[in-house]
Amino acid sequence: MLKILFRRLFPLFILIVFILTAFLLNSTKTPPEEKPTTDHVPIVNVIHIQPETMPFNLSSYGTVNPKYKTQLVTEVAGRIIDVSDNFVSGGIVKKGEKLARIEPSDYEADLMQAQASLAQALAALDEEKARGEVAKNDWKGYDSKVAPELGLRIPHLKKEQANVKYAKASLARAERNLERTIIRAPFDGIIKNRNIDLGQYVSLGTNMGELFDTDIAEIRLPITDSELVYLTSVDRPNTQVELSTQLAGQTHTWLGQIIRSEGVINTDNRMIYLVAEVKDPYLRRDSNTHTTKLKYGSFVTAKITGRTVENLVKLPRNLVHNNQVTLIDNDNKVEIRTVNIVRTDLNYVYIKDSLRLGDKVSTTRLFNVKNGQTVKVISNKNQSQQDNPTQGAPSKELAKVVKS
Repeated sequence: MLKILFRRLFPLFILIVFILTAFLLNSTKTPPEEKPTTDHVPIVNVIHIQPETMPFNLSSYGTVNPKYKTQLVTEVAGRIIDVSDNFVSGGIVKKGEKLARIEPSDYEADLMQAQASLAQALAALDEEKARGEVAKNDWKGYDSKVAPELGLRIPHLKKEQANVKYAKASLARAERNLERTIIRAPFDGIIKNRNIDLGQYVSLGTNMGELFDTDIAEIRLPITDSELVYLTSVDRPNTQVELSTQLAGQTHTWLGQIIRSEGVINTDNRMIYLVAEVKDPYLRRDSNTHTTKLKYGSFVTAKITGRTVENLVKLPRNLVHNNQVTLIDNDNKVEIRTVNIVRTDLNYVYIKDSLRLGDKVSTTRLFNVKNGQTVKVISNKNQSQQDNPTQGAPSKELAKVVKS
């Protein structure tokens, strides 16, 4: 009986022993050393604001096209008997240069017939003038004071004069048709394509090829409506533009001029197009070997010189959040200030009339910071925002405009 009672109470005895041991250990432990609590002050870097006067360059893009281009069309019919070596795709030709020739035999014969007809008409006119003089002398013996026109053969004279004019017109037409058998370049240009070959018969109005003018190149540059405010003049921009593209792994640039605005908003992309011109894109007048030809069809990016804006601050985009920047005053206290952003691009934010000379902007991202909070400044050099190493590469100016 005792054994059974002991076996049943044994777990209870073990539990009581553990409780007493725990109580003894807890009563004899040494409390931890208390240390004074300290407030953590954020450490920040700052840059000093330096307002600037700078132009707002607008960014765009476009394809290079000739200002003038024409379809070379035949004005007479016949067989092609000669084609110039320059009359090929990519051939450079000069104004008046012979490109092709049509068989002229029929038109030479027409010219000879017109010359003969004119000679006959002139002879008939001389004969009629003589008859008129005879008739005039015959009427002198009559008592009538005024001789009738028919008696003086005046209608016959007018008829022969009209025949001479007709013959002259026929001769001029025959001369033009004979001249049109030679197809000439209407201006200096480059052959886009050729559609005829030697021995081919062409009819009136046959398209022989296409010619691009090499004197002036045009580029249509789309910009948003909000960017027009940065142009000196909207209707007559007359401003410089820098065009660039990549050729053979190198960047090449050309200078052009914005000559006009198309004046309408494109219904497809809601853009307004400016038209830029580049003179002598194929270097036909200037053979400077250090300049590359601006070939038609090239895709170029454009930097348009815009209006100059004063009292402008340029900050890296990572320093502006929700149109606010973090300033540090002279007492090293935080000020969250809302700024007036007039423009942004890939790398920078442009702020006007919100920051003053000498203001300090924190370049350290602070979370859950409040106005008036104290910080510790570890970089307080008199540097401008352009010296910030977080700026990255220079702006490519491909950005949307944020209009205040």
